[in-house]
Amino acid sequence: MKYTLLLSTCLLLSACVTKPTEHADIVISNATIVDVKTGELNKEQSLAIRDGVIIERSSHSLKNNYIVEQHIDANDQFIMPGLWDMHVHFGGGKELIAENKQLLPLYIAYGITTVRDAAADLSESVLSWREQVNNNQLVGPTIYTSGPKLEGKDSIWPGDLEVETVEEMNAAIDSLDEMNVDFIKITDSALTPALYLKAVKEVKKRGYQISGHIPFSLSVTDVSNAGLDAIEHMTYLLKAAAINEPEISRKVASGELSYRSALPIITANIDTQTALNKYAVLANNNTAVVPTLIGGQVIAYIDEDNHQNDEFLNYLGEGLKATYQWRVDRANKDTPEQIKQRKERFIKTAQLLVLAQQAGVSIIAGTDAGFLNSYIYPGISLHQELAIFSDYGLTPLQILQSATLAGPKFLGKSEQFGELSKGKTADIIFLSDNPLIDVRNTQKLTGVVSHNRYYDQADLAQLKAQAKQLANN
Repeated sequence: MKYTLLLSTCLLLSACVTKPTEHADIVISNATIVDVKTGELNKEQSLAIRDGVIIERSSHSLKNNYIVEQHIDANDQFIMPGLWDMHVHFGGGKELIAENKQLLPLYIAYGITTVRDAAADLSESVLSWREQVNNNQLVGPTIYTSGPKLEGKDSIWPGDLEVETVEEMNAAIDSLDEMNVDFIKITDSALTPALYLKAVKEVKKRGYQISGHIPFSLSVTDVSNAGLDAIEHMTYLLKAAAINEPEISRKVASGELSYRSALPIITANIDTQTALNKYAVLANNNTAVVPTLIGGQVIAYIDEDNHQNDEFLNYLGEGLKATYQWRVDRANKDTPEQIKQRKERFIKTAQLLVLAQQAGVSIIAGTDAGFLNSYIYPGISLHQELAIFSDYGLTPLQILQSATLAGPKFLGKSEQFGELSKGKTADIIFLSDNPLIDVRNTQKLTGVVSHNRYYDQADLAQLKAQAKQLANN
């Protein structure tokens, strides 16, 4: 009787078990999730992903909760949000459009799931690629772009919107509105300091984030107080750390000093307390910095490593490689004293990272990768940048935050990115070793989820192989 009752109950329960009806494109099981906000590790985690968004996270397996298209057993590997390179360039003229486009899959191959294009001369193409990637018509990272940047008449940079009056400035910003750009960039090769400050204020009035270079005749605190949201390149924070910055600014404004002649004077007058005081102003104004130290390191030490044997050169077309030469030629003309100065300048600039972090300045990881900037390679250069951050005193967690949280914060996308939890975009990288112990472990990449697709190690290797084949055709 008891056996019959038990059997009847089991049959009844079996009949009541319902098969899953909800669909998931990807389910990840047995993962150790790296929380880049807190530095905590969460073991034995599962994620369900649909249409590129995390729809559930659990400490229990989700494999049987959904009709699953693809199940990934992470096998206790570390997973974290995809990396952001917040300063890249696509450019070199229309004849290099195809070579630039071929770089996009390389970012995915190195775990870079988002890039911020910081202006050049291929804005129309970049805007098109932005939509194609978003619509899964093109393999590559999510792209945010400034479109062409604001500059003065006869700028040295290609593709700018050149302005010299307030009316022209407003018309240029109107055109950026029409392009639906994601932020606005401003530089200083030909723009007057007065119009520069007016442009920053006008851009902020219209609700955009704005980043840029800084006229050497203005102080870093001047542009921060005007509303600049991010300073591109750490060299400007070097100038801010000089105890005689006001004097240097005046001499550059009067023509007594040039950019290059001012640099040794700046380097010789770095003062820790001055730096902390200026950086506190930046922090209070929420002005971030994108250090782009890898480029400075490459040029500083190019007499010791000319990069001609770099494996990554095989991934670049001949046109893009040719754009590297101008910086190399300029560096090769330096005297022994100038070579010594540029190395000293790089070291002192990198040493200021810790002071900026201490003062509360948001540090945003970016590289300057792409055309023109010698041997700063798309994809791998971000890992090299993060390694420099580590070498000069930032903790692994601070560094990971610079490459996963600071970018979304700048662009107002923190609700969408930076965390592996329900409702967030499923941009995910898989690592064999813990990046919180050594940030170089971000280079131990075993898989990527981007735009609702999982790339295993073989897929990532294939992306590199295809890039190499295209570059050498």
